[in-house]
Amino acid sequence: MTTEDLRPLVSVKQHNIALLFCDYLDTIEIRAQINNEDDNFVIYCQPDKYELAVAEFKQFIEQPYQAKYQQAAWKNGNVTDVNSHSPSLFSSFKKQFLAHAGIVTLTIFLACWLVFIASLLGWSGTLFQQLKFYSYFSFEQVIQAPHRLLGPALFHFSWLHIVFNTMWWWQLGGSIEQVFGKASLIKVFLVTALVSNIGQYLVDGPNFGGLSGVVYGVLGYVWWLGWLLPEKGLTLSKPIVGFMLFWLLLGYTNILPVNIANTAHLLGLISGCCLAYIKVLKEKKPTT
Repeated sequence: MTTEDLRPLVSVKQHNIALLFCDYLDTIEIRAQINNEDDNFVIYCQPDKYELAVAEFKQFIEQPYQAKYQQAAWKNGNVTDVNSHSPSLFSSFKKQFLAHAGIVTLTIFLACWLVFIASLLGWSGTLFQQLKFYSYFSFEQVIQAPHRLLGPALFHFSWLHIVFNTMWWWQLGGSIEQVFGKASLIKVFLVTALVSNIGQYLVDGPNFGGLSGVVYGVLGYVWWLGWLLPEKGLTLSKPIVGFMLFWLLLGYTNILPVNIANTAHLLGLISGCCLAYIKVLKEKKPTT
C-alpha cells in the first residue's frame, strides 16, 4: 500500500500518537499509513472512508489514551519508535501506564509489588503467614482476620508470577475502570478474589497465592462484555482469549514444572463471566 492510493488525513508532531491512531483505524477496517514529512508525521487514509476517519480523529485527539485505543495498539503489538520528535521511552511509558490505570487498578498493582519486594527483603515467611488463606475455614476465623479472605491474591512466589499477573491486571482492570468506573472494578476484584480463593482452598488447602484467579476473572468479564455489549468498546482479540484459555487447560495437564492454582483460575474465569452477564442484564433492562 502506498500513499498514492490514500488521502492525507492529519499531521501530528508525535509519532506515538500517529501510530496509536493508525492502530485504531486498522481495527475499524480503515486502511491507513504514516509518512514522515517536514518533521511531522502525516496520517493517510483510504479516500472512501475519509469523513469517517476525520470524525474518529476528533474523538481520538480529545482522549488518546482511552481504553479502546490502547486495546487496538495492544492487539497489533506495535512498538512506538523513539526519536528526537517523540517523548523519551520512559516518559511515554509512564504517561500511558498512568493514563490507562485508575486508582483501584494502581492500588492493587502497587499492593502486590510492595508485598513482593518485602518478601525479597526477608519477610517472605511472615507475610505469607499473615496473608495466606485460613488453615481452618470458619466463621470465627473470618471475624478474627477478614483480610485473609483476599490476602492470597496479593502474595506472589516469583518474578515471572508477579509480572505476568500484574501486567494483565493493569491492562484488563484498567480497561474496566476506565469504561465502568471504580465501583465496578472493586466489585469484580472482590467477587473473583473471594470465589477463586475459597474454591482453591476447598480443593487443595491454604498453601497458594497470586492474583491469577482475579486475572482470569477480569479476563472473563472483559471477554463476555466485548461479546455481549460491544458498543462499550471493551474488547479482547480472539488470539489473546485463546492463549489464556490454552494456558488454563495446560495447567490441568500437570506437565508444567510449577504448581498451578487451577481451581482458582477456572473459578475466577467463571465468576468474571457471570458478573459480565449480570452487568449486561442491568444495562439492557428497560427503564420505567
